[in-house]
Amino acid sequence: MPTIKSQMINYPLNVQTIPAYLAQPDDAAKDPALVVIQEWWGLVPHIKDVAERFAREGFIALAPDLYHGQVAAEPDEARKLAMALDRTRAVNEVLAAVAYLKSLDATAPKKVGIVGWCMGGGLALSTAAQGDSIGAVVAFYGRPLDSNDTAKLRVPVLGLYAEHDHGIPPDAARAFEAELQKHGMPHEIHIYPGVEHAFFNDTRPHIYNRAAAEDAWQKTLAWFRKYLV
Repeated sequence: MPTIKSQMINYPLNVQTIPAYLAQPDDAAKDPALVVIQEWWGLVPHIKDVAERFAREGFIALAPDLYHGQVAAEPDEARKLAMALDRTRAVNEVLAAVAYLKSLDATAPKKVGIVGWCMGGGLALSTAAQGDSIGAVVAFYGRPLDSNDTAKLRVPVLGLYAEHDHGIPPDAARAFEAELQKHGMPHEIHIYPGVEHAFFNDTRPHIYNRAAAEDAWQKTLAWFRKYLV
């Protein structure tokens, strides 16, 4: 298995800096880059582990700490942190992460992908609708954009959803798919049967579904290799 290197860094946004976890292949090669956006729990070990998994697959992966040091262990706490998050600020921080990755000598080509889960999936889509420097986006059970923002998308979209997601029902994912189709945007929307929201998170065994997670992971890698490499 390829070796990687990882560390916490701070990247610039105007006059401030944003903390983030950076994982990348430990070699001299040029690699494509991704922004990895947290769930509502924060920049927890699971998200760092996913960034490292991307690095082992040959990507430079940067996971911004959108809560700036705060993490949640319980759903009520996570809900409060998510509701308190300034989404405009968060989108700007993700766009700054994209710019930072593009500035790295190790990033090639200079197209950056965005991937997020749950809250992060919605932010990935929102950011993709605002920025023109993004090569592809993958949203794991992220809230679909409304029709106005969907019309702004200029990047290929992969959406990975769950059949038994009470917050984002399959009909919402299908409506999003229809909007993407209407605007002629390259896309794939997958609704995994028999699984729940957060089926990818292997630290939550009562929800995690290995078969769906592994399939979604392979689809994600294929999507980024198709549109970024």
